[in-house]
Amino acid sequence: MRNCSIQVRGLLTREELDRYNALLDVGHYLESQNRYDLSYIVQKEIDILILPAIERLKEKSRQRDRDTEEYLRRKEQGLLDEDDE
Repeated sequence: MRNCSIQVRGLLTREELDRYNALLDVGHYLESQNRYDLSYIVQKEIDILILPAIERLKEKSRQRDRDTEEYLRRKEQGLLDEDDE
C-alpha cells in the first residue's frame, strides 16, 4: 500500500482521514494475506479519497504564488516611487 504525503494527509478532513486510515489498515491486511488483487482495489479507493486534499494543496500553492506576485509588484512600485523622488 502506498501512503500519501504528509502535506496531503494534513489537508484531509477528520472524516477523510479516518476513512483513509481504515482503508490503509484493510489494504495492509490484504497484502499480508497475499490478496494483492483486492489490495489493488483498496489502493484505488484511497487514491480517489485523497483527490480533494490534493486539490486543496494545489490551491494553497496557487494562492502562495499570487501572494508572492502581489508582494513583488508592491515592492517594485515602492522602489519606483523612491527613485522618482
